[in-house]
Amino acid sequence: MKIKFDTNTGLVPAIVQDAKTNKVLMLAYMNEESVKQTMETRKVTFFSRSKNRLWVKGEESKNYLNLVEIKLDCDQDAILIKAKPEGPTCHTGNDTCWNETNEPTFGFLTQLENVIADRKNNPNEKSYVAGLFSKGINKISQKVGEEAVELVIESKDNNDDLFVNEAADLLFHYLILLQAKGFKLVDIVELLESRHK
Repeated sequence: MKIKFDTNTGLVPAIVQDAKTNKVLMLAYMNEESVKQTMETRKVTFFSRSKNRLWVKGEESKNYLNLVEIKLDCDQDAILIKAKPEGPTCHTGNDTCWNETNEPTFGFLTQLENVIADRKNNPNEKSYVAGLFSKGINKISQKVGEEAVELVIESKDNNDDLFVNEAADLLFHYLILLQAKGFKLVDIVELLESRHK
């Protein structure tokens, strides 16, 4: 890597991202020596501007950042570090320096899961989802089965719009079933990841 360190300070900003969840954990600075030490030890090491020395993240708290990968941006003047954190990253005890929880998210599907959970926990008589939960697990399971059959039927035809709509219906009802059983999408992803070895 040909890193363009700042000509005045000898430093480069380093953004740390959780290699699994893709959450941004923190921002710090590195110099040439800290980059080298990080690569050699696989423990993310920064240059502390306040202490004016190398600083292994976790040297006091034991909340180390284990290096997975280092990337440079297009201008070669910023580093992206993908790491596996051991415990919270922020010195305040928070998962991230932006006070976010370091949990996997799946974009809109996570938003949809949150809506489903809200309908389950705060039922509204006008809500289709709340209505399904009120009818119990048998009705929810039945809907998943119906949507699966409809998807299979549409997969045998050539109408892509109908196929995609049925696929969306199945996924939606599957998310409802997961919550009815006390699970979330992350539980399924973790199981699939464990099988992928």
